Amino acid sequence: MSYIKAEEVLPKELLETIQQYVDGQLIYIPCKEKQEWGSGTNAKVFFRERNERIFNSFQSGTSLKDLALLFSLSEKSIQRILHNQRLTKLC
Repeated sequence: MSYIKAEEVLPKELLETIQQYVDGQLIYIPCKEKQEWGSGTNAKVFFRERNERIFNSFQSGTSLKDLALLFSLSEKSIQRILHNQRLTKLC
């Protein structure tokens, strides 16, 4: 994330008001409309497909340990994914 100088984009009066609260400190101003996670990339699709592959492999008999090695994840992460996939399949 790159930073811009407040004095270059904000009116002087507004800048002086903000300085009463956070003088000389960094402040994050969020976007007006929050985007859903993964909407700007293919990450959401990638993780959904990966998790489905993990679930299907487990259903086919692949062990937790082998799945962890295959997908470079901890066994706890594999367990969490399997739990979430089971919940998704139930709905």
